[in-house]
Amino acid sequence: MKKKYKCILGIFALLLLIGGWWSYRLIWGKPLNIDHFYERVFIEIALDDPELFSSLGFIDNTLLDFHSDDLTDSSPRRDKELAQKIRRDLESLRSYSVESQSDSQRLSTEILEWFLDDAVRSEEFLFHNYPVNQLFGIQSNLPSFMESTHQVINEKSAENYLSRLSKFGTKFDQVIEGLKLREDRGIVPPKFVIEKVLVEMNNFVSQPVEENILFSSFKLKMVDIEEFDDQKREKYLEEASIEIEKTVHPAYRKLIAFFEALEAKATTDDGVWKLPDGDAYYAYQLRSNTTSDYTPEEVHQIGLSEVARIQGEMTAILERLGQTGKPVAETMRLLAEEKQFQYPNTDVGRENIVRDYVAIVDEIDAGVSEVFNVRPKMGMEVKRIPEFKQETAPMAYYQSPAMDGSRPGVFYVNLRDLKNLPKFSMRTLVYHEGIPGHHFQLAIAQELEGLPTFRKIIPFTAYVEGWALYTERLAWELGYQKDPHDNLGRLQDELLRAVRLVVDTGIHYKKWTREEAIEYMLANTGTPEGEVVTEIERYIVIPGQACAYKIGMLKILELREKAKSQLGDKFKLSDFHDVVLKNGAMPLSVLEKVVDTYIEDKAAS
Repeated sequence: MKKKYKCILGIFALLLLIGGWWSYRLIWGKPLNIDHFYERVFIEIALDDPELFSSLGFIDNTLLDFHSDDLTDSSPRRDKELAQKIRRDLESLRSYSVESQSDSQRLSTEILEWFLDDAVRSEEFLFHNYPVNQLFGIQSNLPSFMESTHQVINEKSAENYLSRLSKFGTKFDQVIEGLKLREDRGIVPPKFVIEKVLVEMNNFVSQPVEENILFSSFKLKMVDIEEFDDQKREKYLEEASIEIEKTVHPAYRKLIAFFEALEAKATTDDGVWKLPDGDAYYAYQLRSNTTSDYTPEEVHQIGLSEVARIQGEMTAILERLGQTGKPVAETMRLLAEEKQFQYPNTDVGRENIVRDYVAIVDEIDAGVSEVFNVRPKMGMEVKRIPEFKQETAPMAYYQSPAMDGSRPGVFYVNLRDLKNLPKFSMRTLVYHEGIPGHHFQLAIAQELEGLPTFRKIIPFTAYVEGWALYTERLAWELGYQKDPHDNLGRLQDELLRAVRLVVDTGIHYKKWTREEAIEYMLANTGTPEGEVVTEIERYIVIPGQACAYKIGMLKILELREKAKSQLGDKFKLSDFHDVVLKNGAMPLSVLEKVVDTYIEDKAAS
């Protein structure tokens, strides 16, 4: 009996030893199973990023919620630590035997390797960006995060909201530390960026507290909480008001003071060629965003070729409509001003345009089933971009659903000036940002089963934006833009993406001035001048990103035509869309391999 007891203890001790060894490998060492490694890479990044965790909506307001009272560390130290971690993760990933992996694992490995390798390549340019600019940055993103992402459903989440407000000062100090480091290295935003950010921040702090988005959205979030009586709501609102005055406003004023001092060092040279190793930085940005090996000159030439082709198609339509004698850009500008294509620039007009956007969403949502085998479970709403950020925000953007199903996808549209939203541009905007564009792709990716978490959320701009631009054309092919004016709207938007290839490389590679880029876009697109200025200034602060749209679309179209020509009668559009959508985002080079495999398998069946 004693011998048997010792044997049981020995087995138990061995199991504890094996379990401890396995746990050590899983958490600190090299996990035995590569699937566990995939999840660890994601979990380690997410655990260190409270704002990302809230955006994903995994465990907010549950017993496991450890993060909703905190903000993400934005210090240079954390940036450097993250870069070192990514380098270690890439080395670990490459140490796994590819031969022993399943087909799905090989694809996951290839996607993750490209992503991590790209991040390692960026290390030498870690501080080359402008983290506070007229489009995004702590001054606008953080209030937007608090308004749109932080949920308030009970006392704890209300207290967490106040806790996050109390940490604005720390986060702003971390950002300023990084800005000073960039300043010391000669990385200073162009003068117009500083001017616009200062206007934005000064407007933010000059508002009465009760009108501040941090106060008003908090007040709105508490309206439907049954356990809150008026006294409790007032208590929390008073605490929020105090925190805004005590912490938030001083944080903004400190950043304002920094930018006022920085303005004296700013110049009107807008391209990143002016930065240390600027040409190498731009080449990296192009590769990272387009996930291709095109040189700046090649991208520029592709842009010129596409501009000529699209303008030719538009000219043919305009001639059939009796619009002759003027350049495409001028004709489109005049069309957009016609009363039949305009909403009144009033509150009623804004209500009507949102209603009509919803109708377009409902129409396309009900009609695309024949070419999509898979559809997202989560719905999508249409909302106005918050007024406090509309002046420098883009025309529209999409926000993914929460992964726990607590928040639908949202198509945000900028209603600051309805003159910039002619009716013939509405359909293509819905198809791109909503259905079957970003909403289908991003929501479907989140809902995929049997894939590592990173494949559901990893961002590859050329794939994501290439798909959205592809769906604008797809909707036309399916008959959703039968009106020639709607088709002109589609082509004008595609023309804009082609012009981006020209002006982005023009600014950052050919040393065009901001004014030269604006002049080229005005002369070639017909886009209103205010929107052109916003667009050009966007390309200046995020070099290379705008090139990803057209490069991605061209690759997806190329792969579709390749599949059609090689499969003949075996080709089915819904199957092709499955291949593109049911693997999550990936670099274009990897997507091509996936489509090639689909073609081979389908041809052999």
